[in-house]
Amino acid sequence: MRMAVNVRVSDFLGVAVRGIDDAQMLVLVHRDPALTIPLGSSSDADEITSAWQTWSDIFRLPQLTERAPRQPAPRRRRRNAIRARRPKFLVRRRAGVQLNEARVHRDEREIIARN
Repeated sequence: MRMAVNVRVSDFLGVAVRGIDDAQMLVLVHRDPALTIPLGSSSDADEITSAWQTWSDIFRLPQLTERAPRQPAPRRRRRNAIRARRPKFLVRRRAGVQLNEARVHRDEREIIARN
């Protein structure tokens, strides 16, 4: 299925060079990666540099350098491991005094009443 999309040149961020194995590719970079347009590719560095300048002048867009792909940040340890197990209001809650505390008599013999 063929489809045409009208996008203004001013919507593009600029013209960039991307490395592909031993060759380089010249692309018109858009905020949405799906709308990025390849302009050409070559293994000759001088040819790519002159084409990069030419496309930048034609579109009046800046020449962009591709940043190296970012590595994901290491996972940080949660500050409170018990938080996942207890609701937030129970974590904040202090232990209260029970109204009817059970009396415990230590070191005494148990007396059982019999009828």
